[in-house]
Amino acid sequence: MRRAKISIVGAGNVGATTAHWCAAAELGDIVLVDIPATGDMSAGKALDLMQSSPVMGFDAHVTGTTSYDKTAGSDVVVITAGIPRKPGMSRDDLLATNAKIMASVCEQIKKTSAHAVVIVVSNPLDAMVQKAKQVTGFPPERVIGQAGILDTARYRTFLAMELGVSVEDVSALLMGGHGDTMVPIPSCTCVGGIPVTQLIDPRRLEEIVDRTRNGGAEIVSLLKTGSAFYAPAAATAQMVEAIVRDKKRLLPCAAYCDKEYGVGGYYVGVPAILGSAGVERIIELKLSDTEKSAFDKSVCAVKELVAAMSSLT
Repeated sequence: MRRAKISIVGAGNVGATTAHWCAAAELGDIVLVDIPATGDMSAGKALDLMQSSPVMGFDAHVTGTTSYDKTAGSDVVVITAGIPRKPGMSRDDLLATNAKIMASVCEQIKKTSAHAVVIVVSNPLDAMVQKAKQVTGFPPERVIGQAGILDTARYRTFLAMELGVSVEDVSALLMGGHGDTMVPIPSCTCVGGIPVTQLIDPRRLEEIVDRTRNGGAEIVSLLKTGSAFYAPAAATAQMVEAIVRDKKRLLPCAAYCDKEYGVGGYYVGVPAILGSAGVERIIELKLSDTEKSAFDKSVCAVKELVAAMSSLT
């Protein structure tokens, strides 16, 4: 049986670690791509990862390259390319630079892998996935943003730490944009089947939500140089698995919503079923008035971000 072909654009920490998770899980053969300016970094990381396979016992071929030719015919393309926000850099500077990088990458993808499912990880996520859809021209179900799984994983981690329970027993959902407007859905958050609102005081729960919203910034402040990559890469690998193995997983991700939730043609975090076709169905929840108000506010923030990107590019 033919192995899936997974291409990962960007061989930095997130991209290389995504390759690691995918290879270790034997999700398919992997092509790790980066720009020539990085030298042979992608080839070096790919070779290093291949040499770990006899020790860890996985069979997956990993290739590093600076050419998109080797990505041709990919089943899934993961885009992690882009620059992190640096001291003194405005949000608009980051937005304009990464939008140009995203456009360049997507022009290559539509030439070499016209039938691929694209997973965008680059930030600012909600705008970058919108740009990827615009440039590739792919059906919206085949362009997806990775954020919801990461945000929910952080939330579940903090809840488990607070209650002293296994993370396996914590089920949670966050919706909306990726960042400080993300929306917790208490009715969809439970621990061992018990609603979290029966276990944690509302004020303390809000503190945990705030920590989740700032989860990436907290890690940046601790690392001093660089940003999170283990959890973002693991979250991305879970999406790749759902697609290449057609698992029909119900996962939170940035999916294109038009009539859904009344969004009107933007990418926002919602629960969706992921399978071989990409987003196979968006689940529309009945939100409380408070949840709906917060979600609408988050959608407005996404629209403002996309508008800002459009004015800059």
